[in-house]
Amino acid sequence: MPFDWNPVFLSLKLAGVTTFVLLIVGTPIAWRLARLRHWIKQPLVSLIALPLVLPPTVLGFYLLLALGPKGPVGQIVQSLGLGTIPFTFTGLVIASVFYSLPFAVQPLQNAFESLGDRPLEAASTLRASPLDRFFTVVVPLARPGFLTAAVLAFAHTIGEFGVVLMIGGNIPGQTKVLSVAIYDHVETLEYGQAHLMSAGMLVFSFTVLLTLYAVNGRAAWAEKP
Repeated sequence: MPFDWNPVFLSLKLAGVTTFVLLIVGTPIAWRLARLRHWIKQPLVSLIALPLVLPPTVLGFYLLLALGPKGPVGQIVQSLGLGTIPFTFTGLVIASVFYSLPFAVQPLQNAFESLGDRPLEAASTLRASPLDRFFTVVVPLARPGFLTAAVLAFAHTIGEFGVVLMIGGNIPGQTKVLSVAIYDHVETLEYGQAHLMSAGMLVFSFTVLLTLYAVNGRAAWAEKP
């Protein structure tokens, strides 16, 4: 049986789009949490980190209820004539953003908190606006955090199973991502295909982590006096 590349390409597309959305959405969230000095900070941090401990099927189930034709979000989308969200690529992206949100927000928040106030205060004395201070001071200094967030979000999205299966199903060429394809091959006793895909995932995951640790380790060594 020839190797089916469609799940691989679909997984890469999903991971790329999800990572882009997470960096856009996660950056202001992480910045706000890093600067927040209020009792509500810990509940918010816990809420964002919930996907780390919540079973993926539970998150997928509630997303399915919310985004489905009878759900509050689904009804609004249908009233706008945009069709349905579940069992589409858009549904996969939404589910992946929710499920991988802590993998983007936490590294960014840690990077922002480690900066302290002095670089911003120095930029403020030069009459830099808040937006200028963020893009000219914060972003360059927090570059390792952005790299970690992007890599972890991308890799985590590639390996998703439960949440994408609940919200996307198993439609070849549309929602059948790599993890679902591996499950299908195992279920039909096609262990050769399952082994090939699983081995590829193993090598990919190890390479991603090794590269991430090497880059961050080199950056930390360069910052030492």
